[in-house]
Amino acid sequence: MRIAIVHRERCHPRKCGTECIHYCPRVRTGDETIIIGESKKAEISEELCVGCGICVKKCPFDALDIISLPEELEVPTHRYGKNGFALYGLPIPVPGKVTGILGANGIGKSTSVKILSGSLQPNMGDLESGATWDEVLKKFAGTELFDYLKMVSEKQIKVSLKPQYIDYIPKVFTGTAEELLRTTDERGKLDQYVSALKLEAILDRKIDELSGGELQRVAIAACLSRVADFYFLDEITPFLDIYQRMVTARLIRDLAVEKPIVIVEHDLAILDMLADTVHVGYGRPSVFGVITRPKGVRIGINQYLDGFLHEENVRFREYAVVFDKRAHSVKSVRNPLFTFPQMTKTYPAFSLGVHGGEVRRGEVLGVVGANGIGKSTFAKLLAGVEAPDGGPNDLKVKVSFKPQYMKGDTDATVEQLLRGITKKFDSSYYQHEVVEPLTLTPILQSPVDTLSGGELQRVAIAACLSKEADLYILDEPSAHLDVEQRVKVTRMIKHLAEGRDAGIMVIDHDIYMIDMISERILVFEGEPGRHGEAAGPFDMREGMNRFLQNLGVTFRRDKTGRPRINKPDSFLDREQKMNREYYYYTADE
Repeated sequence: MRIAIVHRERCHPRKCGTECIHYCPRVRTGDETIIIGESKKAEISEELCVGCGICVKKCPFDALDIISLPEELEVPTHRYGKNGFALYGLPIPVPGKVTGILGANGIGKSTSVKILSGSLQPNMGDLESGATWDEVLKKFAGTELFDYLKMVSEKQIKVSLKPQYIDYIPKVFTGTAEELLRTTDERGKLDQYVSALKLEAILDRKIDELSGGELQRVAIAACLSRVADFYFLDEITPFLDIYQRMVTARLIRDLAVEKPIVIVEHDLAILDMLADTVHVGYGRPSVFGVITRPKGVRIGINQYLDGFLHEENVRFREYAVVFDKRAHSVKSVRNPLFTFPQMTKTYPAFSLGVHGGEVRRGEVLGVVGANGIGKSTFAKLLAGVEAPDGGPNDLKVKVSFKPQYMKGDTDATVEQLLRGITKKFDSSYYQHEVVEPLTLTPILQSPVDTLSGGELQRVAIAACLSKEADLYILDEPSAHLDVEQRVKVTRMIKHLAEGRDAGIMVIDHDIYMIDMISERILVFEGEPGRHGEAAGPFDMREGMNRFLQNLGVTFRRDKTGRPRINKPDSFLDREQKMNREYYYYTADE
């Protein structure tokens, strides 16, 4: 089975010499294997294509993909037109359970949800007439999905959905947070959710005035407040701190007792704690995706990290994601880059105090703390975006800053944007160290204002790291990135810090990312929304113990070295708290 994909947003026949047609050996023999169709885009005949791959290599815009699939994937669940994305398999909602979907962005998770919610009827690969519901049900007869899809076909399913990109909410609703939440309070649980998610202080604020973390919590409360047969939450953790993630997980678990819930989540610690089973999605993003049968959450996550699915006998990644069981007491010898001074910053309702500290050359300094505690304010003070009380800083270092919230407000292409920042764009060093790890090649010709949240995040990281600077500050670089992208970004940042002999400061709530990337850590403490104070920098073990103790959360490692959150009041949780070891404590340490 072979599928040919044309990424229509990248295919520009008027800007190239239609190399795909001229170099195709089947076209040279007289076959119309590749043509420019009525849409003014390339069209590939999968029946005539021999899979040589020449057109894929010759396309200057990386707009083509030709994939040979195993025979068992002959019939897709759904395909988006000729030379479009193909999805194989579906996740299975289970009453009383939280079902997780783990996979790369663009692998078909949103398509799965559209089918399960009834907003998209699967066509089973029939691009001419589509498939009837009778044909779909015949395909799934005898499976766990049959009864569910039968209800979908009869329009008996009501779905509550929390979207992935919450920044679209202010574009469709203009009232206050309370007005939005009151329209969704169908279960009579809104007051409980408002209290648990600490939304009282923002109820009278306009939706377009909320921060990302506040908007995320409002979206979660709105989704859970509705009466539905099936709940779907697409990425609950972006912009939420660890405490808020834990609270959200508890609220979802409580609702799952009554109704089936499906979540897509890239924070593996939260997914591990929250889900009962996981479906692994693999394939090639924007080309094809395969949703596996359900697996136990621990087994599914470990197989995903390993890149090999044992039951399916499929290796979908050439490398395994390995968590280094490093001793955090080992110190690297680093020369000082600069010392940030003692500072204060006072607003009408919030104050921040910074004791001062040293940033070293070649190190990655992690920054952790609750939302509303002053981390982003501290970054802005160092970057010169804001001035501390008493006047501007004179740090005598060049700073490049990626803010927490990004704006794709230009119609310039990604390549034009990056060329305007750096003169090294064409160098092999820049291509290898920045463009390749961030997988930017497929979107270089895309206008910035058309990018998705994950694509915009990668471009923002590239823009920050493309500048000549002594200190790079990245505020929440993990938001909207999938697991593999987070691992690549982590490796890239560590490598650039060493190679440029610069300091890099990373503010993030993903404990996995902070653990992999940081040499030392800066801990923000205080009362969110009222007062914050920066403590440190500390060595990793001391800093994380201090941070996690404030949150009342303990971590352990499993046999693979993967960090896992201990369940509250479990034996390990109680043992670690008794020993005041909140971060990877084991009895033999």
